[in-house]
Amino acid sequence: MTERYDCSMTSERTAGLRAAAAAVRSGGLVVLPTDTVYGIGADAFDPRAVAALLDAKGRGRHMPSPVLVGSPDALDGLVTDLPDIAWKLVEAFWPGALTLVARHRPTLKWDLGDTHGTVAVRMPHHPLTLELLEDTGPMAVSSANLTGHPAPQDCDAARRMLGDTVAVYLDGGPTAALVPSSIVDVTGPVPALIRAGALTPAQLRTAAPDLTEPEA
Repeated sequence: MTERYDCSMTSERTAGLRAAAAAVRSGGLVVLPTDTVYGIGADAFDPRAVAALLDAKGRGRHMPSPVLVGSPDALDGLVTDLPDIAWKLVEAFWPGALTLVARHRPTLKWDLGDTHGTVAVRMPHHPLTLELLEDTGPMAVSSANLTGHPAPQDCDAARRMLGDTVAVYLDGGPTAALVPSSIVDVTGPVPALIRAGALTPAQLRTAAPDLTEPEA
C-alpha cells in the first residue's frame, strides 16, 4: 500500500523518513525531493529493487540508474581511480547539482543496469534526502517521471505518473529548479561535460579549467 507524508509537518516528516527507510531496506521504492527535481529511489545494492525502479519509469537497462550519496566520504567505497580534479569538483559543488561519472569498484555487489564499469554519483543539496541517505546508505535514484515525460518538481506530479509502483512518497514541497544536475565524466584524461544542467560550463571551469564540452 502506498503511503504519502507531508514533510512540512514535523510529525509526518519523522514518520515519513522512518517509513521510507524501512521501504528501502525491504526492497521497495520511494519518491523524494532533491535540490533539482523529485527522484524515485531504491537500495543501490538490491538488484531486484533497482530493476523495479527502471520498470516503474519504463526505462531499459541501457539507461542505468545514478546513485545518490549522503557524504563525499561515501565515494571511497564506491569508486576507484578518482582523479584529483574530481575531488576539486566535489569540494566546489557538493552537495549540489553536480553528477560525476566515475569507475565503480569491480567488487561491488550491485546491478544498476548496463553501466560498463562506471557509475553516475551525486550528493544532493536537500536536508530531507540527506537525512534519508544517512539512514539507508547509497541509493539508486533517478528522476521520478515516466520516461519521455517531464521530470516533476512536486510530489503530486510524481505520484500521478508512478502511482502504486512506489511504496512511500515524501512530500518536501516544490523543488527549487526544473533543471537537472550537470553531468561530468571524470574517467578520461580531462573532465568532460556530458550533460549541461543546473551548473554552467563557466561555473564548472572555476574548479576544472580543462573541462571539455560536447561538440555542437
